Amino acid sequence: MNGIHITTLAQRPELADRLWDMKDPWPEFSQHDCVAWLLYPRMTGELADYVLVATDGDAVVARGYSVPFALNVPGRDGILPARGWDQVLLWAFSDLRRGIAPDTVSAIEITVAGDRQGEGLSGLMLAAMRDNARARGFAEVVAPVRPNGKPAEPDTPIEEYAYRTREDGLPYDPWLRVHARAGAVIDSVAPLSMTITGSLAQWREWTGLPFDATGPVRVPGALAPVRCELEQGYAVYVEPNVWVRHALDRSSPPPA
Repeated sequence: MNGIHITTLAQRPELADRLWDMKDPWPEFSQHDCVAWLLYPRMTGELADYVLVATDGDAVVARGYSVPFALNVPGRDGILPARGWDQVLLWAFSDLRRGIAPDTVSAIEITVAGDRQGEGLSGLMLAAMRDNARARGFAEVVAPVRPNGKPAEPDTPIEEYAYRTREDGLPYDPWLRVHARAGAVIDSVAPLSMTITGSLAQWREWTGLPFDATGPVRVPGALAPVRCELEQGYAVYVEPNVWVRHALDRSSPPPA
């Protein structure tokens, strides 16, 4: 794509403070995952070789976070975790601290600037993430995918939604379809991939909704209903994701 340049943050460390400059589509509540608050700064500081930045001239137009971790070790046994996004981040930094050699790369986030969506940048970033992992000797990239069509169907079970296909056999969900076209296969669902808790006052601030009755609350941008506990004074969102696996062909070098 003309004008787009994708590098790692290690190659362009001066962009670290600009990764969050672009306007992105994430709902406000999604910014309050405790694991993310703890580990995003560490990804930027300690795993810059796995953070990708796309620029168009002087503008940052997309970012991609990934982490290396050990999947094929005792206790994990190659099985992608039900706690998806949160768990793989915890594994990655636990492995880093203990000196355990990684064997897999997990995507954490690919985000395209709001005014640049629809241009194919998400596919470019995914390809760059695969190439970056391959260049570092990895044979597989996995991803706890947040299906971007799922907020329109918050009550649909993730197991049903994840495996729904179109007439051409590709996934029904647009973001899962991008992964499938890149060669990924759906492995499993991660029913509790991210957990966000907050007081009712916080949820009201994040969403503009009243949260005034116990039970499920349908929140714009959420993949499943948020559970409100009025008498207890809190609400909990448990986000389901879909694990996909990208096998990498290490016999061919990534494009220059």
